[in-house]
Amino acid sequence: MANPKRRHSHARTRLRRSHDHLKNPSVGTCSKCGSPKRAHQICGYCGYYAGAEIIKMEPEETEEQAKA
Repeated sequence: MANPKRRHSHARTRLRRSHDHLKNPSVGTCSKCGSPKRAHQICGYCGYYAGAEIIKMEPEETEEQAKA
């Protein structure tokens, strides 16, 4: 197995590792309701994907409705 002959400097090591950082996920808007959503994912607010209803979402309850 190959072994390095010389020690890499901190600068060379950090230059190599500069591309290892995490990237922010791409965020788009839902074509149905306009809320922000991740690309190629079902909208968490309305349940639509590519103009078709995938999940039937129930309307959210307000605090007043929850108490009753």
